[in-house]
Amino acid sequence: MGKVLFIPHGGGPLPLLGDPAHAPLVTALTGLRPMLDGAKAIIVVTAHWEAEVPSFSSSPAPGMLYDYFGFPEETYRLNYPAPGAPELAEKAAQALGADGFAAVLDPERGFDHGTFVPLMLMRPQADIPVLQMSLLAALDPARHIAMGQALGPLLDGGVVLLGSGFSFHNMQALVGRMSPQQKVQGQHLATEFHDWLDSVICDPATGPADQTRRLTAWTDAPGARFCQPREDHLLPFHVCLGAAQAAGLPAATRIFAEPLLGFATRGYGWG
Repeated sequence: MGKVLFIPHGGGPLPLLGDPAHAPLVTALTGLRPMLDGAKAIIVVTAHWEAEVPSFSSSPAPGMLYDYFGFPEETYRLNYPAPGAPELAEKAAQALGADGFAAVLDPERGFDHGTFVPLMLMRPQADIPVLQMSLLAALDPARHIAMGQALGPLLDGGVVLLGSGFSFHNMQALVGRMSPQQKVQGQHLATEFHDWLDSVICDPATGPADQTRRLTAWTDAPGARFCQPREDHLLPFHVCLGAAQAAGLPAATRIFAEPLLGFATRGYGWG
């Protein structure tokens, strides 16, 4: 049985720089190392890659993509030398193609910070092949759940699916561009939204059809658009949900539930 994880990857390379606000996240991600033991490959659905059609990195030796700016010089020399997974990329593209997605392979795509930052903490050995997967630029939640469902059968045999995003991604709030009163109100909305997420995927009584319905209409949830003004960092979660459903994994459990940069944040695991 495979494993599915949705994790927040934090702000740029800050989890690797000893930033105090990221200390709980660093502790949580390093604590997940045993979950990757024995994995044959890791599929990372990264919030930092959007494409018109589902795209998969297919280089046997992906390079690095430093998709952030304004950080210390050493953060542009970080290296995560894990091998790629070109054969798995072909299987993943075929699986999505069978479900009507015109998936493509990208031999040039390197590891972006949504991939290498958490994996440097979760698997510092860099010895497990890594396959990056894009989001769809249209940001359709139902299509992302369907992509995950198409990938579900690939999880048999030791493949781990890692959704790398951020369940709270209001940049104006995160960089402190709010009054104290607005921040308190925002923190309340963030708590409501994350309580709603918990209710959708952590309750065994909530079946797959209801999960899909509610996550497709996620903008109806309390605090949804405050937490996700643009949903790119939430949609890896939808892919994870679909894959966990297709793989027949039990209800999710919370693997991260600490405030991050002042606002409620979640990470979840299935399997």
